[in-house]
Amino acid sequence: MLARVALAAIIASAPYAHSRVVSADPIDSTPHVLDGIVNAIAVVGGTVVVGGSFTEVSDAARTTTYPRDNLFAYDLTTGKILPGFAPRVSGPVFGLAAGEFGTVYVGGEFFGIDDQRSRALARLRVSDGAQVPGFAPRIGGGLVTTLARQGTKLYVGGDFTSPRTALARLDATTGAPDPGFAITPDAPLTSQVKVYALALSRDRLVVDGSFTTLDGQSRPQLGLIDIGGPKARVAAWRTEAYAPKCAPAFPSYVRGLDFSPDGGYFAVVTTGGPRGGMCDTAARFETYAKGARIRPTWVNSTGGDSLYAVSVTGAAVYVGGHQRWLDNPQGRDSAGRGAVSRPGIGAIHPRTGKALAWNPTRERGIGVKAFYAHPRGLLVGSDTTRLGREYHARIGMFPLP
Repeated sequence: MLARVALAAIIASAPYAHSRVVSADPIDSTPHVLDGIVNAIAVVGGTVVVGGSFTEVSDAARTTTYPRDNLFAYDLTTGKILPGFAPRVSGPVFGLAAGEFGTVYVGGEFFGIDDQRSRALARLRVSDGAQVPGFAPRIGGGLVTTLARQGTKLYVGGDFTSPRTALARLDATTGAPDPGFAITPDAPLTSQVKVYALALSRDRLVVDGSFTTLDGQSRPQLGLIDIGGPKARVAAWRTEAYAPKCAPAFPSYVRGLDFSPDGGYFAVVTTGGPRGGMCDTAARFETYAKGARIRPTWVNSTGGDSLYAVSVTGAAVYVGGHQRWLDNPQGRDSAGRGAVSRPGIGAIHPRTGKALAWNPTRERGIGVKAFYAHPRGLLVGSDTTRLGREYHARIGMFPLP
């Protein structure tokens, strides 16, 4: 048990293992985000930090409203909004990662926090929302979309151009770029290379985006990086699964990623439109497979609706977007034979790839943009107000039974 706690402290963004599927009945104590969208969630000790694009939040009873500029925090146990954590973030937040000593890393599309210059990435104290002195990452040329921390290293993805292009490993204390990580995503499918998501295991980093190469090696939209040694290198793992095109509006379409708790496999979700193939799907891949044409272990199709977020807990692969169905490979914006209704949120069996019976439902909207699995359950962030047939505005939590 001590070894497990130590490993969890090192891999701050690692998924938490659940022995069973969470309840379909959300807890009643979570606060509400009254406008906009929630894009990211992190848990720092007993505090939930929530980021996105919003201006107001309220307590669970909806008796008190608080102004909050794209970031707020609340107590995981009581749901009480923390009055001392109210940083004014000048633009949307897209990524969060727990830091050491009661801090949180915040990434997004902003130029300042509390009238202090801070471009796209900052480290804040959860106690009072102040920036941590000495952290100066010097992000330039674009935004930060995704973050993950492993001990003294902070992994950052986005469409920035410095200190590296779209993907960087920084010193978690100073923000300085790590010279042992020099892998560049390139040959983009869009006008500018962009990393949408990344996830960490003990010795692997999985990353997706609009790139088709990593460090000059062919990796269409998805690649694995070996981070087990002093110098990171592209792993001998390649799939053709995301090389085919989806709808013209989605030149790149891979979105959410998450490793299993033991790191042995990971799940990928996509957008793309009702074109079949890997468009609008969830898929499982084996982490330590080797080859140039690795195939997914299983694929579950929505039949034409986007998936944006995924969380792998061992008991389930939770997926969220604005989907209407799962188990729907024959659907084309319709319910094909065998399709099951799973509006807005669903769970997939990790081994079979088939939808589990869990079906709390969610008002669909744009879709789920954030999951966070922790020892007490599963946190969900989105842009809508109905979750599990109850009012839970843009943030909610399904507890473990």
